[in-house]
Amino acid sequence: MKSLNRLFSPKTIAVVGGGAWCRLVIEQCQKMGFDGDIWPVHPKAEELAGLQAYKDVASLPDAPDATFIGVNRFATIEVVRALSERGAGGAVCFASGFLEAQAEDSEGADLQAQLLEAAGEMPFLGPNCYGFINYLDGALLWPDQHGGKRVEKGVALVTQSSNIAINLTMQTRGLPIAYVVAAGNQAQSGIAAIGEALLEDDRVTALGLHIEGFGDLRAFEALAAKARTLGKPIIALKVGKSAEAQAATISHTASLAGGDAGASALLSRLGIARMDDLPSFLEVLKLLHVTGPLPSNRIASISCSGGEASLAADTGHDLPVVFPPLNDSQRENLRAALGPMVALANPLDYHTYIWRDTEAMTRAWSAMMDPSLAMTLLIVDFPRADRCSAEDWDCAIAAAIGARQATGANVALVASLPELLPEAVSEQLMASGVVPFCGLREALVACAAAAEPRAEMGEPLLLPTAVVEPSLVSEAEAKFRLGHYGLRVPKFIRAKSPGMARAAAADIGYPVVLKGEGIAHKTEAGAVVLGLRSGGDVSEAADAMPTERFLVEEMVNDAVAELLIGVVKDPAHGFVLTLAAGGTLTEILQDSTSLLLPASDAAIDAALDGLKISKLLAGYRGKPAADRAAILRAIKSVQSYVLAEAEGLEEIEINPLLCTPTDAVAADALMRRKDFMK
Repeated sequence: MKSLNRLFSPKTIAVVGGGAWCRLVIEQCQKMGFDGDIWPVHPKAEELAGLQAYKDVASLPDAPDATFIGVNRFATIEVVRALSERGAGGAVCFASGFLEAQAEDSEGADLQAQLLEAAGEMPFLGPNCYGFINYLDGALLWPDQHGGKRVEKGVALVTQSSNIAINLTMQTRGLPIAYVVAAGNQAQSGIAAIGEALLEDDRVTALGLHIEGFGDLRAFEALAAKARTLGKPIIALKVGKSAEAQAATISHTASLAGGDAGASALLSRLGIARMDDLPSFLEVLKLLHVTGPLPSNRIASISCSGGEASLAADTGHDLPVVFPPLNDSQRENLRAALGPMVALANPLDYHTYIWRDTEAMTRAWSAMMDPSLAMTLLIVDFPRADRCSAEDWDCAIAAAIGARQATGANVALVASLPELLPEAVSEQLMASGVVPFCGLREALVACAAAAEPRAEMGEPLLLPTAVVEPSLVSEAEAKFRLGHYGLRVPKFIRAKSPGMARAAAADIGYPVVLKGEGIAHKTEAGAVVLGLRSGGDVSEAADAMPTERFLVEEMVNDAVAELLIGVVKDPAHGFVLTLAAGGTLTEILQDSTSLLLPASDAAIDAALDGLKISKLLAGYRGKPAADRAAILRAIKSVQSYVLAEAEGLEEIEINPLLCTPTDAVAADALMRRKDFMK
């Protein structure tokens, strides 16, 4: 496929079709001041929206850079073919009824295949697609209303939903939008490829993606690499958290890693911050447009109310932001600006003594803006314009801009309620390099997201393999296979009767663990007994188990913590490595984190540190620490197996991994896979 750049920044636009949708495309371009040529195409009409019409693509003066195709799905295929043969730059396919609405063996699937064949190397958006708006050049292949205006630079937004795209253009938050693109069913041009093309425009400052599903994982890796090269951040709103976890619930790993964990792990790996709602999505894009990524999560808050200062502190309490104590320089400068009546702290209540005194407000706010801070938040809510006068708030606008100019610091003016920051004020602040935040929590979420450390791009993802019908591998066989890749497992012997189990225990040496084989949920079925110290104990335990096959293992003592190491194949995202509190704590704590394979040593280390039980691993309240190197070896052994034996593998779970001061031993191992004849 050729580049999308000619399509997104056209000099000539063709509009094929004669309905109201097509007429609106032309009118929107005219209204926005598009200075290129617009060529309506209609087999019978002589003019459309006041412009000369051409009977077909072959009659056009030249190959158009961009074409809106507003005819039925059957005619769309032939128009695409004609455009491709003529060397057009690209098209928007508005018609629906292709693969997005049909089963795989239906007419829609066949029509989509024909559409792709007709396009050849010519790029297109859709089908079932509204198209795009280029607010930089006034080029709109967009058959509906929108709320944006021309800008010189701004953020680019890509979504799979045309309605959400329209809503985003209606924002009144002062966010300059350079592009809005609705991707449709992505028959050819996916979200990642669209994002890459938009980032290449020097006037685009950041990219926001609304994602329903990822599709081509390699394309998203390429997008992330392009963003890093250009130094432009990407923010994502990924839907799907409410999806049910994977149907396979034979292990804890399947439920811990099911549903949304793979998506979060993928975005984290790509260095794309994830938002949970549209307001926060827009606010962090606003911040990134003004400042770019923040160097840290250290922030300050200033307000003229103790209630607002407390609200800021409490709102940030469960977010990864820090309000550091004032340093000596801040205290000295604030005291000089505010006098002795104000209690100095961060967040700061500066009272109302200096309100309306723009010079004093500028000095006080500047005094808080220490170089060690990534952002200073000035909390100011504006009165209702229909009932109150806002003249008294001009001092706040001037002081915010003045403090920014005096210090060069990152500065934001925050309305604690989103509706209490007028759009005109937001635009004035943005033009002066001050971030206008609509909503206190949204502001703090934006600061946290902009300060997220971006992991270095590692090896390419291990892509998911073909779906198979797996079998449950016996525990002994699973341990044997994983042990071959370096996983430390207890000494074990398989036994086909209680008597053989007793003999095996004598060979291993007491105490031992007895397990019934062929049972998935051994603990619940009473098929695991620990700490057996005699042959009689082994016989009694074996007789009580609902099986005639057993596994006898050495007993590992002195564990300071138990971990779960699991891998699940996620068809949408790759192989998800889950690390969690293990043993009986797995269900109780729900303490887990997920990565995609292959994972670097640094990523695994950081994931372990993020667990609640990391304190146990480090040695808690005088207890000995676990052998961290042994834990890492165990995790990397499981990873090595997956990388080498991915074909046919569905799931692995080590639970628990017994973490001792000198070792890390896989006490239990579960594996589901299909083995192929070689």
